[in-house]
Parts: sequence; structure tokens; C-alpha cells
Amino acid sequence: MLQHLIDQDEGLRMVPTDRNELTTAVSQLNEELRGLPDEADPARTRLLTRWIGIGQMCLGNHEEARTLLRQSLDLAAAIGNTRAVVATGLNLGDAHRYAGDVQTADALYRSALNTARIQHPELVDFALQHTGKHLMERGDLAGARARLQEALRLRVAKGDAGLVESTQAALARVELLIGQADAPAADGAVPRRWSGQWTSWLQSRTTARTPARWAEDFPALRDAVRGLTAHQRVHPRLLRHLRDQSLPAELIAAMAKEAEKAVAADGYLHNGKWNAAAGDAASRFAGQVDLAAVVARSTGLDVEQPHTGVYIAYLAKGQFLDFHVDEVGFGEANLILCLKHERPTGAPRASTTVFINADGYLEYDLAAGDCVVFDGALTPHGRTPLSAGEGITLISFGFRARDQASRTVTNLPPVPA
Repeated sequence: MLQHLIDQDEGLRMVPTDRNELTTAVSQLNEELRGLPDEADPARTRLLTRWIGIGQMCLGNHEEARTLLRQSLDLAAAIGNTRAVVATGLNLGDAHRYAGDVQTADALYRSALNTARIQHPELVDFALQHTGKHLMERGDLAGARARLQEALRLRVAKGDAGLVESTQAALARVELLIGQADAPAADGAVPRRWSGQWTSWLQSRTTARTPARWAEDFPALRDAVRGLTAHQRVHPRLLRHLRDQSLPAELIAAMAKEAEKAVAADGYLHNGKWNAAAGDAASRFAGQVDLAAVVARSTGLDVEQPHTGVYIAYLAKGQFLDFHVDEVGFGEANLILCLKHERPTGAPRASTTVFINADGYLEYDLAAGDCVVFDGALTPHGRTPLSAGEGITLISFGFRARDQASRTVTNLPPVPA
């Protein structure tokens, strides 16, 4: 409706091509909206409120924009138009971002991206584009680059030159900001930036979403991943012997219940999965099971008891976790324990925990009580998509090496060009 009257400024925010023309066009749409009879098609009301809200946002009228876009989003949800829920949610996120309400914007972008991944994959590139711009403005340049690179891959596959150009412009802006960042960084900033850059590079070249592509993707990753694995403190290994040691089933069940409640009450979406803080049940489990000894026996790395733990849940068809590396500061070893894995009988493929090492891709189909331990900072890892009716609950523990020297990673392999 108003696309021809909207452009982007240097910071990639939407602005009028001609303020007077856009003001006039918005006024005309307002007149139509006010003239709609009570029995009018709610789809038309939804469309008008959305575009009036977008126009007001471009004109800098943030309060009006948020009110109208919220009305449009509520109408889309009531009608059951989930495509419009995604699109309008992104617009409302923009309106809050433009107004300086970063927290609300973040929640809206996360929700829209999650809904797109699960229900409308054709809209994922749009959600990634908006999210990338949001992260860029927040200063999370590595995160912005990762989202935009994923969007670029999807848009190249679509073959839409205009969309590709838009994402390339956003990536160029992010790269410019990265180049302008101060070279001397505070302690820990370099490893954090390094982790984000490696994740961006991995996600621009492969994805956990489509295992069928792995054979063709891997040759381009082999040499780079070898550089990572040469520095690993531990190596991916399925700890089947843990079943023989009889991890307390009642404690695992208690954590599964605690995780379900924590995700429902305080869960937050992160990279397509639900996260929630581990609680008392996890503390009891860590207190009764010598997890540090488990890690030491299976890896040869002497570690302290876990210093952190987080519940992770995948609850809907299509949810997945793309390949990434953790921040170096998370710890020298990461143990993922499966608390619950529900899968429908006869499902064509179960969701798996996946890794990339120097020889290729590794897949682990974890059942309740199974674990995998690895060096999360130097091992690309993720999860393949869930099938219909599948649900997975995990807990991830982070461990620090007792030897201080093992905590310092030197000569980190550079991110490939």
C-alpha cells in the first residue's frame, strides 16, 4: 500500500521518500478505516491498521504506530492468519525499536522468528533480516552478522534480487561497524568476538536444518574445522557407560518435571530453542552424582563440579538449533544430559544432537539418561529439526578445568575469510 513511499536511511531504518506524500497517503488510509462499517471484513481492518501503523512509524509517530500495529497483530491472531502474525509482529518490533523500547522489541522479534521457523519457513528470511538489524543497533554485531548471513543464504535460494540486495546492504553496514570497533579490546572481549565470528562463518556455510546437504557442505568446512579440533580440550563422545553406572532415574525424572515448569513459567527463546534456569532438582542431581568424575573418566580432563546449568527444551515440529560454538568463557567441557525424549511411533526421523569434527558430521540420538560431553567452545554443534509429535528436554552443564593453564586458549585459529 505504501511501499513506494518508504525508503531506508543510512542506519537502515525506514523513512519517507517524501514526507508530505506519505502523510497524505496515511491520512487517506485513516479515512477509509474510519468509514468501515461495523460488519466490515476484519481482514480489511487488519490490513489498514497495519499499513497506517507502518506509515506512522516512518513519520516518527511512535505511539500511534505501536497502538495501530498492536491492533493489527491482535486482529491477525484472532482471524488465525499466522503469516500476518509474523509480518505484523516484525513491524511492531520495529516500532518499539524505533521508539527505544529494546526489551519489548527483542521479545517480538524472537517470537516472530520462532513462529516463522515452525509454521512459515518462507518468512524466515524476513524475520532474520529484522532481527539482524535489531541486533546491529544493540551492538551485538556478531549476532547481527549471523542472522543476516542466514537470511542471505535463504534469499539467494529464493532468487529475489531485490531481497538479496537488501540483505547485502545490511551485512555491509554490519561489517563497517565491526571494522570501526576499537582494535584493543578489554579482557575477554576478543574470545567473545571470536566465538561470534566463528558461529557466523559456520552458519553461512552449513545448517543443522537440512542433513541431506551435509555431504556436499563438508568439503568446504574440512580444513577450517580441523583448525578448531586441534585446540579442543575434550572430544565429542557418547557416554553410553553412564547407563551402566545407573544415574538415578528418579533424579532425572525430577529434573524433567522441574524443567517443564521452568520453561512454562520463565522460559525464553534463544536460537530457536526454549531455555530456563536450572533449579533445586538440578542442584540435588549435581550434588548426588559426581559429574566432574564422569567428565574426567571419559575425557581425561580434570574438571571442577559444574559451575552453571541450563534447561533446554524443543517442543514443536521443526524446531532446531543451528551449528555454533559457545563462548570460550562457558567452560572447558560441556555435558548435555537428555531428561526426556518423546517421539511418535513410526516417525521417519528423530531429532539428533549433531557435531562437526575433522572427519565429518556426528549424530547422537539421545534418550532419557544419555549424555554427551564435548568442548563447546571449539566444537561446532547443534540439533536437527523435530518431527511432528516429538519433544525433547535436556540440561546442559558447564565445567571449568582445575588446571588454570587449561582454561586459557592461546593461538585461537583465525576465522576463515
